[in-house]
Amino acid sequence: MATYVLVHGAWHHGDLMREVGDQIAAEGHVVHTPTVAGNRPGDRPDTGLDEAIASIVRYLHDEALSDVILVGHSYAGMIITGVADRVDAGVIRRLVYWNAFVPEDGEALNDLVPDYFTAMFDDMARSDGTVMMPFPIWREALTNDMTYEASLDAYEKLVPQPYRTFTDKISLTRPPAAFDIPKSYLNFTDDTGMPPSHPWHPRLSQKLGLFRLVQGPGSHEICFSNPSYAAQKIVRAGRD
Repeated sequence: MATYVLVHGAWHHGDLMREVGDQIAAEGHVVHTPTVAGNRPGDRPDTGLDEAIASIVRYLHDEALSDVILVGHSYAGMIITGVADRVDAGVIRRLVYWNAFVPEDGEALNDLVPDYFTAMFDDMARSDGTVMMPFPIWREALTNDMTYEASLDAYEKLVPQPYRTFTDKISLTRPPAAFDIPKSYLNFTDDTGMPPSHPWHPRLSQKLGLFRLVQGPGSHEICFSNPSYAAQKIVRAGRD
């Protein structure tokens, strides 16, 4: 059996990965669902990308984890890429990008989205340095396979996101395609979080070089709408 570390996306926290994690654990695996720095209660609203990445590096070290399958959802593609570039050999068995951003050195998350997304987030940035997901986008683009009531219930569990985690540019010693770690891209095909002009796959997945592709129906927030199916696909993406 394997050890999975599920890293949540923007506006989320580790508890929101727990239902998917429990489904994976039910198959006999060990599952961790840490919360990234910036998304924890009491964290500074000006937390940057480097600190967010460092928090997961530190978590793996503090928990003495090795040979892990490191899964990153959405924004967490930025996180797991940075982690893979910083940890020692043997800590990560496989990277799984779950409808996730794949950066190269010097790229920010905002460089990987349409210009109008960046303009929207710039306008919405709060005085404390955070940004919140607008419910209409959450409802129509990210939870399009859920009822209105279920979408609203999930939305109310979200937290403000430090905007620097979107604007800071990542520092990498090599591109993800050069990592000596097996990689998978998990693409849920009903995900309209990115418009057709900026698809998750193959636009971002191809930056991984050699990778395993796993696909299935589901929205960006399948962790809420169908956690058992999400878990099934994660295990398929993470298998040896």
